[in-house]
Amino acid sequence: MINETALLESRTLRSGVLERTDVLDRVKALSLLPDGMHVTTAMVAAYFEVTVKTLESSVEDHREELLASGYQVLTGTRLALLKRASGIQSRSRSLALYSRRAVLNIAMLLRDSEVARQVRVYLLDMEYVARAQPVDNPAPTDTIAQDARIDQRITHILGRTVVPMFNALIATSGEHRRELIELRRDIENVERKLCWHHKRLATLEGDTPADDVRAKLKAMTWQAFEHHVADLLRRDGCVDVVVRQARTDRGIDITGRTADGRTVAVQCKNRSGRSTVPSADMQKFAGAARAIDHVDIALFVATCNFSHESEAVAKLSGVVTVNREELEAWSAGVLLKELQ
Repeated sequence: MINETALLESRTLRSGVLERTDVLDRVKALSLLPDGMHVTTAMVAAYFEVTVKTLESSVEDHREELLASGYQVLTGTRLALLKRASGIQSRSRSLALYSRRAVLNIAMLLRDSEVARQVRVYLLDMEYVARAQPVDNPAPTDTIAQDARIDQRITHILGRTVVPMFNALIATSGEHRRELIELRRDIENVERKLCWHHKRLATLEGDTPADDVRAKLKAMTWQAFEHHVADLLRRDGCVDVVVRQARTDRGIDITGRTADGRTVAVQCKNRSGRSTVPSADMQKFAGAARAIDHVDIALFVATCNFSHESEAVAKLSGVVTVNREELEAWSAGVLLKELQ
């Protein structure tokens, strides 16, 4: 089992557990910038209850490692875009940003922070549990067929074992009932995703006809597509869902609210014949959703993919992109996690 000292000393061990960013929220809530992905130096220092000087010293000592885990310093145009999208009021010519991976990396470097120590304890406990699970090593076989069998096996375990276990726990729990219900919902959504993935693999193998969902989406007019997305929002628990009139939409096609009251704005692009959504369309929607309507969740749903530039604009402005493959899965029953 990995011990805390080894984690503090070994960059290799730290890099091997950087994906387990969920441990941060187990210790305390990590406030994020409006883009939902990054935090500033001051925010990281507040999370770990250390001084900014202490944090900057750690960054200086491990800059190369932190850059690899998502630490970055914005200047020029990128900084201007972030300030415009997030409403940050600062005259500084540079701004250091940390991804959740970088924050977890910091937790494995700060020796004198009690919060960082608690993060490491949770992290090591989770790693021990993961390493203690037995692993089957099947004989080499066709990759697609093997993935399909793995999906089916996991789906069977989730449906026949894990979900019933959560049902029993929920029935007898009191204090943690809400958390268990949320966990069960997450497990059920994983099951849906695996079923969808299995169907796609079967299509690739030629065992089933072309996917019906893709055919239906391709046949939709832009008006039908907007109403289809509105129906998906309602299916996932959104209320007050309205498809706006084209002449008065101001760059936003659909509005609504999640079950817990967060406002939602959606831009729909039915462009099956185009390869990508250009950055100009993303900039227009980001400005409408963030600067004009100030919504909590901005979704850009397209029947194609997004260009690298439009993805970059979406990332900086906090817009959630739903590309063709994600749209097909959403249409087939997979819940959109941002709405939950």
